[in-house]
Amino acid sequence: MYAVIRSGGKQYRVEPGKTVRVETLEGKLGGKVTFEDVLSVRTDEKKFVSADDISKVKVIGKIVEQGRGPRLRVLKYKTGGQYNIQRGHRQNYTAVQVSDIQIP
Repeated sequence: MYAVIRSGGKQYRVEPGKTVRVETLEGKLGGKVTFEDVLSVRTDEKKFVSADDISKVKVIGKIVEQGRGPRLRVLKYKTGGQYNIQRGHRQNYTAVQVSDIQIP
């Protein structure tokens, strides 16, 4: 069983027991997170999940880590002059361990 959720303008495929890194979310370590913006659900049964049921599906998880990603370097350079700009960026993330997908 898996579900596709939307968080922070991006879509993620989540399964119970797996950990997913999403955009930064409010909360402390060990806190509970509920994703209600579920786009689709795949179950092991041969039963179709209707649009009304998808709007009621919830994905529940626990915050495992609040961290920062690896450093990415951006370099702007033009030959023939002294134009050389170097910048770095680290994106914040929240690691969420999915515990359950609740289908009514």
